[in-house]
Amino acid sequence: MFGKQLGVTETPIPGLLLFDLPVHGDSRGWFKENWQREKMLALGLRDFGPVQNNISFNATAGTTRGIHAEPWDKYISVATGRIFGAWVDLREGPSFGAVFTAEIDPSRAIFVPRGVGNAFQALEDGTAYTYLVNDHWSPDAAYSFLNLADETAAIAWPIALDDAELSDKDRAHPRLGDVTPVPPRKTLVVGANGQLGRALRASFGDDPTVEYADRASLDLASPLADARRWRDYGVIINAAAYTGVDAAEADRAAAWAANAAGVAALAQVAAQNGITLVHVSSDYVFDGSADGPYAEDDAFAPLGVYGQTKAAGDIAAATAPRHYIVRTSWVIGEGGNFVRTMASLAERGVDPSVVSDQVGRLTFTDEIARGIRHLLASRAPFGTYNLTGSGEPASWADVARRVFTATGHDAGRVTPVTTAEYFAGKHGIAPRPANSVLALDKIEATGFAPADAWESLAAYLGG
Repeated sequence: MFGKQLGVTETPIPGLLLFDLPVHGDSRGWFKENWQREKMLALGLRDFGPVQNNISFNATAGTTRGIHAEPWDKYISVATGRIFGAWVDLREGPSFGAVFTAEIDPSRAIFVPRGVGNAFQALEDGTAYTYLVNDHWSPDAAYSFLNLADETAAIAWPIALDDAELSDKDRAHPRLGDVTPVPPRKTLVVGANGQLGRALRASFGDDPTVEYADRASLDLASPLADARRWRDYGVIINAAAYTGVDAAEADRAAAWAANAAGVAALAQVAAQNGITLVHVSSDYVFDGSADGPYAEDDAFAPLGVYGQTKAAGDIAAATAPRHYIVRTSWVIGEGGNFVRTMASLAERGVDPSVVSDQVGRLTFTDEIARGIRHLLASRAPFGTYNLTGSGEPASWADVARRVFTATGHDAGRVTPVTTAEYFAGKHGIAPRPANSVLALDKIEATGFAPADAWESLAAYLGG
């Protein structure tokens, strides 16, 4: 038992991880670090946020408990004695029914993900079985149980079940064919009726694990703690925002409520329930004075109220231990937007004056949805990621010319002007960053290839 090095072994059940724990002993007994967060994280176990520690004392060898699957994670170890552990995947999906067994003594521990059935048999008298969990028991939670003697699982118990000590309930659990699988944790899209929300709806399709909330079904200004059983959710995608850049200058309270206070409320829920929070940010958190593209960790310097509220929202979102802040620019989706306006002007014979001293890249909402799903599916490291279209940056006047050309009109009808000229004499106009170009290296390093903005524009107009 003594002398092992800390290590981890993957098992045939996805997410079920077996740990070897160093145990240091002498004439007095032994000592071990049973759970050391930083070392476990370094071995690939994400912080599962334990909230409770339980101990099951088993007086005699042969005591057998399980097979129980709960909607929370467990980290299991032994303080004294030994167990034969058995785990059966009872989650919906292709690994349903997979089995893994191992002997656990004080030099071993195992991480059991949500929905994997757990059982053990004490191999010595006085075995103390201990486990951390990241949720409290609730009568409303979704549980699943499997018979210890199930023929399909065919667990080779060291001590025959007929000779073992077990409860009547455990003897009566259903066979595998009658088990109700544990559903996966759900994804909640907030702001589901906005242009990004609609793109996310299209991306997720009819996925039954995804729910959508609008302002009527989830009011971010109200207390959120009891708004849902949050432990049933694994991801919150915040697609809600106050996007009126100019209106925010006068309607400050509404902008701060949606873009900062609402995000803080979601971050608190995410932090308390082990949820991954995805929050969409903006190039307006910068002042546009940089000589080159903005990196994710560049300092905030918002010019107007809208940018200030978005920067505050980013800071709030980052308080959730599991977060992705997706920073984007020049967003184009369903409904009214710059591209549709230019196409309409071209068709109606109107020759527009368009700003030529603001530079950036277009980003289409279906591309943002694709990037969000990539970050979640690839389990990319948490943090902030820039996500825009790729290709050469351009000005709004350049975009307008492209729209005119793509719709069969003369691009020369577009007159380039400066921002100062365009807004001369207008009141209540928020300042805009001149440089909205965002560096894409970080998200590309995760394996995501941003679509070329010009190709996306052509496809958008062609659709």
